[in-house]
Parts: sequence; C-alpha cells; structure tokens
Amino acid sequence: MTQYIIGIIAIIIAVVLIKRFVGCLVRSAVTIALVAVLAYLYFHYLA
Repeated sequence: MTQYIIGIIAIIIAVVLIKRFVGCLVRSAVTIALVAVLAYLYFHYLA
C-alpha cells in the first residue's frame, strides 16, 4: 500500500514541476516517459 502512495505522490510532484518549468511538447514527452517508467516498475516489482 505504501508503494502506491509513494507512486501517486511522485506523479503529482512530477506533473507540478513539469507544468511549471517546461513547454507543452517537452511536457508531453516527459509525461509519457514517466508513465512508461512507472508502469514498468509496477509490473516488474508487483506482478
């Protein structure tokens, strides 16, 4: 359960920082990369 909370907090912090510091195209690319990494970690460690 703690891993889910940490993952959600990491996503929220990343989204806030991305919105604040980078442009739209870079934001989209970073968001997609972040989601891919988190999905890999989820399936690798919890599945």
